[in-house]
Amino acid sequence: MRVAVCLKQVPDDIGRLLLREDGSGLQEGECTWMLSPFDRYAIEEALRIRAMHGGDCVAIHVGPDHAPSILTEALALGVDSAVHAWDGVFAALDPLGTARTLAAAVRLTGPFDIILTGQRGVGEDHGQTPGLLAELLDWPQATLAVGLTIESEVARVVREVEDGREEWQVTLPAVISAQKGLNEPRQKSLKGVLAAKQKPMRRVGAAELGIAASDIAPQLRREGLVAALPRMPVQRIAGDPDTQARELIRLLRASGHLR
Repeated sequence: MRVAVCLKQVPDDIGRLLLREDGSGLQEGECTWMLSPFDRYAIEEALRIRAMHGGDCVAIHVGPDHAPSILTEALALGVDSAVHAWDGVFAALDPLGTARTLAAAVRLTGPFDIILTGQRGVGEDHGQTPGLLAELLDWPQATLAVGLTIESEVARVVREVEDGREEWQVTLPAVISAQKGLNEPRQKSLKGVLAAKQKPMRRVGAAELGIAASDIAPQLRREGLVAALPRMPVQRIAGDPDTQARELIRLLRASGHLR
């Protein structure tokens, strides 16, 4: 069974995040980078599928691969090979453009039996790419997966929803996006880091993928980004409940939040 796992590199919010002066985005040179957390569950599940059903796992990443490389990390965790889709025309991809590029990479390096993604890419949090990818490939999709079993050509997916859990059955090939709780992601080992250096990593551009700039022209327009307002210090209100309630109302009125 061949498994593709789609990865995204995102800014580490523990590090320093600065906006460009024109509000068009982050100053990427000032960011530290990491693998999107939900993608770790996708990698782990891909490795579990390979262990149970045989085959191989391929990591696919669209975009610049800043240091530390998320593709090298995926290889160190146990993925067999990696595909890095990057070209100057990919610089302003929106979710649809990303999905089109991923679909082209899947067709070029496939066939695959299943594609795993994170539920969303932490950072911009569009959460659209897995669904768009499934539509472009004309494959079924299951989202919010917290359980996955594969029997022959059928995947049974336990999904986490607002009022509990539900089970879906999809025919392979399919796109399945991983939610926290699907598994317990492993940590890379020294042996894995050394082995990663010997594993193949393929770089592909727009021409090889058969993509023209017009195919991935952004359909989503970003007006700008603004920094969040600084959080006000916590103020404790002493007294019994009645006193606290009256003081809270006074403070809300004084701040203009209550009229």
